[in-house]
Amino acid sequence: MQGSGIVFRVKLSRKGAVYLPRDVLRRLGLREGDELVLRLEDGRIVLMPVYDPLELALRGPKYGRVTVEELEG
Repeated sequence: MQGSGIVFRVKLSRKGAVYLPRDVLRRLGLREGDELVLRLEDGRIVLMPVYDPLELALRGPKYGRVTVEELEG
């Protein structure tokens, strides 16, 4: 298998649904109703989360501190 990282094996349901393992959801911070982008790339399926900027600001990792005054300036 190409690429690097952790590999998970999933099955396709009769209706074409793919259920992501709980560990994948937890690692990516995904919940029911979150959006994903599906891209076909050289015969592979690539799924990428679409993170909402507001949710990222509230739930995501923090990298620096900014005051309200700095934002308004």
